[in-house]
Amino acid sequence: MQLKQLGWVSYGMHLVVAVCAVIPGLEPSMLLLLLALILDLVKRSDAVGTWQESHFKWRIASVGWACFWYVITLPLYFPLYFPGKLAWFVVSVWFLIRIVRGMVAMNQEKQIGV
Repeated sequence: MQLKQLGWVSYGMHLVVAVCAVIPGLEPSMLLLLLALILDLVKRSDAVGTWQESHFKWRIASVGWACFWYVITLPLYFPLYFPGKLAWFVVSVWFLIRIVRGMVAMNQEKQIGV
């Protein structure tokens, strides 16, 4: 599979997870996110020196930062539910925006900034 096709597969998996995280009642599969992350980690060395290298870094950083912010905001669920839910919604929207920005740049065959 070529790097660009692989990038689209990874962005697609990330997009499914991001959209499901934003829409109430839909729970994204953490397995899907984990698979996309593993795919990016394993194949990123193949993209070194190409414009696609930035996309691998972008997706990996997006997952890393989203996980960081989910963990940091977890205490907001206790003792009150709403602040935590709101914080996770904001993180999910941020993640969705990053994935869409990456997809747009990928479509234009441009690098994306980390």
